[in-house]
Amino acid sequence: MAKYTRWQAESVKRALDLRRVVVISGARQSGKTTLSKQVLPEIEDYRSLDDTNMLNFALSDPKGFVINKSGTMVIDEIQKASKLIPEIKQAVDKDNRSGQYLLTGSANILTLPIISDSLAGRAKYMRLRPLTVGEILGKKPTFLKRAFNKEFPTKITGYNKADIIDLAFRGGYPEAVAIDNLQHRKDWHKDYVQVLLARDLKDIANIRRFDSLQNLVGILASWSAKFMEMSQITAALSINKLTLDSYINALISMFMFEKVSPWLKTDYERVGKRSKFYATDTGIMASVLGWNPKEVFMNEDRSGKLIETFVFQELAAQIDLENKYILSQYRDRLNKEIDFLVEREDGALLGVEVKASHNVSKEDFAPQEWFMNNILKNKIQYTGLVLYSGDRTINFGDNFIAVPTAALWTE
Repeated sequence: MAKYTRWQAESVKRALDLRRVVVISGARQSGKTTLSKQVLPEIEDYRSLDDTNMLNFALSDPKGFVINKSGTMVIDEIQKASKLIPEIKQAVDKDNRSGQYLLTGSANILTLPIISDSLAGRAKYMRLRPLTVGEILGKKPTFLKRAFNKEFPTKITGYNKADIIDLAFRGGYPEAVAIDNLQHRKDWHKDYVQVLLARDLKDIANIRRFDSLQNLVGILASWSAKFMEMSQITAALSINKLTLDSYINALISMFMFEKVSPWLKTDYERVGKRSKFYATDTGIMASVLGWNPKEVFMNEDRSGKLIETFVFQELAAQIDLENKYILSQYRDRLNKEIDFLVEREDGALLGVEVKASHNVSKEDFAPQEWFMNNILKNKIQYTGLVLYSGDRTINFGDNFIAVPTAALWTE
């Protein structure tokens, strides 16, 4: 299986030079161990809590487990032994040497109730997502910089709608990316979800209705790129809202799903307050839903949902690399909607609307033009993009550009 250079590698190296603890969180099989070995090619002290002996040692003697007098100790799957966190905190409070611990976890330890202590001020927290197309192709993450500067090539060939759907079906888990056979890849995705629910969730949540949890994964996948109606889900699963919330939060903590918050920097009375929901890997999403590429290509609703989720994953991975961007979305009560808003640290805004089709027109920019004129009132620098499956960059005025979706991963 190919070894991909991860975009986060340089950021992790810099963090280890500056912070006593670095925490890399991401879904199981997303490449955290491989990234650790890219950053520290000669790891002297690597401890995986998937190893029963190591886990027993960590649980029985957490203080002894974290003793580290030199170098960087790598502890994999830290969520399995929450007792280690306060001991690491005590250790780094006594020794301010940078790069003492590199922790990885298949759950977001900042949101877990089992973690009673934090490493605030001591640790740098980083997110590793599944592979992006850019990482697979060995490209640099330049999309956001080019978008804010309005600098795109006039033509990007080789990626029509069918190609983009194929990339989305492949997803970003390194082992699944290497599988060319569609059915075999679908089997891998389904096995992955089954193992994750049966084995890993018990480390972070008390799940009593396993059948409901399995069904919930499919339901949430079907709501990707949409605003969820909780009442419909509770009725479908015959569970109460409190239980549903706990199950959804557990799946979010395991990085299977994610919410994108609304843009609320306005006093406009009609702005919606709901978050939008996304699957974090389109390969798993398509497999769980039992889709096939040809049917999705012909189905406008499915292709739109899949490609918007795919764009979210590509966009979010680049936003994670720097602290100067914030991702949100906009929808008001009159259903004027912008799929994504990226706010730069200086306040400038980038709007991104996603279209699955090969065609684009001035009408596709109407929500963004209304937003710029009526909400921002030209007081904030705004650039509006429509990503579509064509191959040409087309200007629709000074602030609006139609751009091939492939611009997300081409330099």
